[in-house]
Amino acid sequence: MSNELFIFDMDDTLIDGDSSTIWNHFLVERGIVTDPSFLRQDDALMQLYRQGKMSMEDYLSFTLQPLEKIPLPQLEQWVGECISEKIMPRIYPQAKALLKQLQSQQQEILVISATASLIVQPLARAMGIQQALGIDLREKSGRLTAQVEGTASYREGKVTRLKQWLEQLNLNRSHLNIHFYTDSINDLPLCLYADQVHLVNPCPLLTEAAEAHWHAHHWAH
Repeated sequence: MSNELFIFDMDDTLIDGDSSTIWNHFLVERGIVTDPSFLRQDDALMQLYRQGKMSMEDYLSFTLQPLEKIPLPQLEQWVGECISEKIMPRIYPQAKALLKQLQSQQQEILVISATASLIVQPLARAMGIQQALGIDLREKSGRLTAQVEGTASYREGKVTRLKQWLEQLNLNRSHLNIHFYTDSINDLPLCLYADQVHLVNPCPLLTEAAEAHWHAHHWAH
């Protein structure tokens, strides 16, 4: 591995949209979730997320509740269908080009997302990215629960998960030049930990908090 590490947030950074929200709409479209207030509640929680105020515990409890009786293999099948039908067409062309360039240079690429690993890991693989960290959820009797396994990759938890990942690979942080791409104020802790920060269509709060030497990009679909 070279001393360059390229880290990407997933939602609203590599893709035009939030994969959890796209997944929730998919569940409603398929008739898997029938509660008429489900998408309104999802929108209300995502508004809090964009303000940097969302409780991840509340979000996971809300989104997993309709799925608690569904066997994991069935969920994984639906996730695969959602990724191919709904999410992959929304990858930013600029993201595709950058990933292709980095992959051709054999650079190390890592996705760290506050979305559940159930979605993040197969979505990253579909993009050709083998290393991805999402929120790991505990399984019980072959089904997913809303309980987090370890540290949630959310806010400061992204830095914690990155440090754990580096330690597992015996990589020395001081020898790495970390590039981080994100749109969200929730990723400010990882922005401050990285060496090179790239803001992709940053939210107003992240724009306000940005340091002068950070790079801003406007990506359009």
